[in-house]
Amino acid sequence: MATNIEIEAKVLINKDEYVRIVRKLQKNILKDKVQTNYYIDTKDFLLKKAGIGLRVRALNNEYVMTLKVPMSEGLLEKNTTLKDEEFIALKIKGVIPENDTTEFVRMLGFEPNDMSVVAKLQTHRLETNYGEEGYEFSIDENEYNGITDYELEMAGNSLQKARTQLQKICNENGIEYEDNPRSKQTRAMESLAK
Repeated sequence: MATNIEIEAKVLINKDEYVRIVRKLQKNILKDKVQTNYYIDTKDFLLKKAGIGLRVRALNNEYVMTLKVPMSEGLLEKNTTLKDEEFIALKIKGVIPENDTTEFVRMLGFEPNDMSVVAKLQTHRLETNYGEEGYEFSIDENEYNGITDYELEMAGNSLQKARTQLQKICNENGIEYEDNPRSKQTRAMESLAK
């Protein structure tokens, strides 16, 4: 099980801003990919209520289960790669695989056997590096429950640095900077109630 700290600043943008920034930066794009997230929770959304996220991401026939737990700055991530058969069992039968990540979920006081996939979100992501420190910058088009939204994400080694770099990109592209604290998982799960 791999562990890391995720620190990102995010801004929701509209479709016109998305098209404009993609056109401007398309020569600098390093990666162009489509990834699908399957969000896992109890029927009462106990993980979400605790501020915890659990998902399986499918990308290029690789499947990674990720648990995200809030820290004072950023999120602690626990990642486990799933076998093809584990992903298929999750996707088709709703079987949550047993692994180091689900064991960590139990240590937090939640029972994975009481969980299922509650939402799905597909992202078309364009990635490049930005600034002197080469922070990872992503331009996302997200689709979930009949909704499409657009988002800019800047990863960094501190939230303030990531926000500063993202604000600079927004200023350079005529986009109003407004920090977006609502994750993709939160938006996808909140859309279920609508």
